[in-house]
Amino acid sequence: MASKSKSNHKPLIALRGMVAFPDNSILLDVGRDLSVGALEQAMDGDKEVFLVTQKDYNCEMPGRDDLYDVGVLARVRHVIPVNEEVLRLFMDGMSRGRIRSLSFDEHHIEARFVILPDEEREEDAAEIAGYTEHARSLFSMLSKERSKVGELVSIVEGESRPGVLCNLIAMNALRTTEQKQRLLDEDNLLARLKMLCTLLREEIKLSRVEREVEEKVRENMEEHQRDYYLQEQLRVVKSELGDSEENEAEAMRQRLKASKMNEEAREKTAREIERLSSMQRGTPEAVVSEGYIEWMLNMPWGVETAGSIDLRRARKVLECDHYGLDKVKQRIMEYLAVCSLRGDMKAPILCLVGPPGVGKTSIAASVARALKRKFVRVSLGGLHDESEIRGHRRTYIGSQPGRIVTGLRQCGACDPVFLFDEIDKMASDFRGDPASAMLEALDPAQNSTFTDHYLDAPFDLSRVLFLTTANSAEDIPEPLLDRMEIIEVPSYTLEEKVQIAKRHLLPRQLKEHALEKAQLRLPDRTLTALIEGYTREAGVRTLDREIAHLCRKAVIEMLESSEEEKAGFHLTVKPDMLENYLGIRKFLPDEVGKEPEVGVVNGLAWTQVGGTTMPIEVAVMPGQGAIEMTGQLGDVMKESARTALSYIRSRSNEWGLEEDFHRKHDIHIHIPEGAVPKDGPSAGVTLTCAMVSALTDTPARQDIAMTGEITLRGHVLPIGGVKEKLLAAYRMGITTLLLPKANEKDLTELPPYVREKLDVHLLEQVDEAINLTLVRNDDESANQ
Repeated sequence: MASKSKSNHKPLIALRGMVAFPDNSILLDVGRDLSVGALEQAMDGDKEVFLVTQKDYNCEMPGRDDLYDVGVLARVRHVIPVNEEVLRLFMDGMSRGRIRSLSFDEHHIEARFVILPDEEREEDAAEIAGYTEHARSLFSMLSKERSKVGELVSIVEGESRPGVLCNLIAMNALRTTEQKQRLLDEDNLLARLKMLCTLLREEIKLSRVEREVEEKVRENMEEHQRDYYLQEQLRVVKSELGDSEENEAEAMRQRLKASKMNEEAREKTAREIERLSSMQRGTPEAVVSEGYIEWMLNMPWGVETAGSIDLRRARKVLECDHYGLDKVKQRIMEYLAVCSLRGDMKAPILCLVGPPGVGKTSIAASVARALKRKFVRVSLGGLHDESEIRGHRRTYIGSQPGRIVTGLRQCGACDPVFLFDEIDKMASDFRGDPASAMLEALDPAQNSTFTDHYLDAPFDLSRVLFLTTANSAEDIPEPLLDRMEIIEVPSYTLEEKVQIAKRHLLPRQLKEHALEKAQLRLPDRTLTALIEGYTREAGVRTLDREIAHLCRKAVIEMLESSEEEKAGFHLTVKPDMLENYLGIRKFLPDEVGKEPEVGVVNGLAWTQVGGTTMPIEVAVMPGQGAIEMTGQLGDVMKESARTALSYIRSRSNEWGLEEDFHRKHDIHIHIPEGAVPKDGPSAGVTLTCAMVSALTDTPARQDIAMTGEITLRGHVLPIGGVKEKLLAAYRMGITTLLLPKANEKDLTELPPYVREKLDVHLLEQVDEAINLTLVRNDDESANQ
C-alpha cells in the first residue's frame, strides 16, 4: 500500500485522451510496449500502478515534460486480452499523487511520487457542505439535459463524502481532458468543489444549446417536407386546369427576377423567355431555347458557399489528410494567407507538379475541405478540342457548355475549389488549342468576364480558387505556365510510405472492405516488405492496390471460417506470408556493392514517375574510331557523350592512352533499358567515368552513383531533379553519391534521416569523380 508521508515507487502508465480520478472504476486498453511493461511489473508485485495523463495525445514515447505532474494511484483488478497486441484493464482509483521524478528503462517507466491528501479545513466545513449539495443538484440537472438518468445519478445522490462525490462527477460529467486535469491538480477540496460547480454550469448551458439546435433541425426538416407536399399538390392542380405552358414561362420570369445574374445575362435570358413563349412547344427550336434558359437560370450567379479563410482550420486539415509534404503544405498556407488578407483569389494559379500517385489531386480536395468550399475536378488528359473548355455555340445541334461552366452548375456555387487535373496532357489539332482557351480562365486579370460560347454571357470566375496538376512542367505550354506558380510534389521515401500506409491507406481499405481494425494487422516489417517486393513507384497508388488485395484475402478467410472462428477472427500478416497472399514478389533487391567492373558506371536519372538509377555500359573494340550509341539516346545525351570523349582525348597522356587511340578503337555506349527513350545533359560525368574505365581497362566501383553535366574543360555543372535522383539511390541501397558542387543547396530538400545515411561527394571537376570511381592498383595511383 502506498505511503502518504514518504515517496512511493510504482510503475507508470501514460494515459491518452482521458484523466483518471480516485474513487472511480477505471477501464483502460493498453498496447504500447512501455504500458505493457509497466503492467507486467505491477502484476509481479502489489498490482498497483500510477496513472498520469500525457499532454500530447499523439506522443508515442512520453518523457517527463510530456506528462502532467498530478496523477492517480490505482490497483488492477482484472486483465482481459482483447487481441494479440491490446490488453483491457479493470482498475480502482485509490488516491491522488504528485510526481517527484521518473526513471526510464527499455521496458517501462518507474515513477517516484507522494500521495496528495485533500486539504479540508474545519472552518470551511459549512461551505464545503453547501457546495457539495450544489454540485449534486447541478449534476442531476445536467443528466436530465443529456437524457442520461441512470445508475450513476443514483450513486451520486446517495454519496455523502464531498471528496468522493467530486471525483465521481468530475470523471463522468466533464468533456475535456484539460478541465478534468485542472480539477485533479487542485489540492484544496473547497476550491475544487467551486471549480466543479462552475464547470457543471457551463456544461448545462452547452447541453441546452445542443438540444435547441437539434430541435430546430428537426422542425426545419418537417417544414421542408410540408412545403414539398404542398408544391406537389399545386403542380397536380395546375396540370388538371391546363395552361401549363404560360405557367412555366411565368415561373421562368420569376426565377429570373430572383436571380443575381449580371445585366447582360439577364437581358439575354429575358429575351429568350419571350421568344420561347411565342413558340410551339415540342419543336426543335423550342427544345434548344428551353435548354438554354434552364442553363442560365440554374447557373450559380453570385451563390457563394465560403466565408473568410480560417488558416488554423486549413493547416489542421492539411496535416490530417497528408503525411509529410511539409514544403508543399507550407506554400499552400502562404497562398491562402495572402488570399485571406487581400479578400480575393487574384493570386498566381498554383500548379502541383510531381510523379503519379504522390497525392496531388488529394491535396486539392483537402484545400476545398479546409476552406469549406465545393470541390470540382476536371481531367484534361487527352483533351484536344477548344470547345471542351469554352463550350459550343448554340448554332450547332447538340451543343453544350464547356467543362468550366458545367462544373460550376453541378457544384451550385460560384466560389468552389476548381482543379484542372493533368494540365500537361492537353493536345491540340484542327479543332483548336485548348491551352489558349485556358488562358482567359486562369488569368486573374481576365477571368472576371469569362464568356462561355454556349451561354454567350460573361460569368465571374474571380471567386474561384483554381488549382492545376501535372507530371512534368516541361509539357505545359509556355503562355499557360507563365500564369502559374509551380509547386514540386516530391516522391516518397520508404519510411514515408510506411507511415502513409498505416495512417491513411490501410484504414481506408479496411473501411471499404467492411473489416474492423483488429481483424487485419500489417506490422511495419510487413509494410516494408510489401513496398520493397511488390511496388516500385514514386507514389503510393500501387501500394494502395496491394493493401486492397490483402483485405480481400482476409475477407475470404473470414467468411470461409467457422462461426466461432468468425466471431474472433483476426489476421496478422507477417513478411514471410506475403507470397501466400500476393504471389511471388515482383521486384528483387538490386545488386549493390558487387565487385568492381570495367566499363560499367551507375548514373542517376529523373523521369516523370520519379528518380531512378541508370547504369551506363561502355565497350572498347579494335576498329577505325567509330562511336556507336544505343538505348534510344536523345540528341542532348549524344552530345554529352561526344563532349566526354573530347575531354578524354585532351587528357589522354594523363591516363596512359595513346594520342591516336580514338582512331584505332571503336567505342560502343549502351544505356539500358533499350526500349525507354533517354535524354538530357546530366549523364556527362557518368559517361566520362565509364569511358575512362573502359579505355584504361580499370574496374569501376558498383556501390557508387553519380550525376552532373560536364564541359570541355572538365568542369561539372549543376543539374535538376536532385532530390528525386538521390531518393532513388537511397531506395536502391546506394549511399555513396557524386553530385555537382553547385547542387549542394539541394541537399536541404532531403529528409534529415535520408541525408544522414548518404555519403555525398561534391564535384567541381570530373577528375574528382574518376578518382573516386575507378579502382586502381598502387602503381597506377602513383602515376596519376
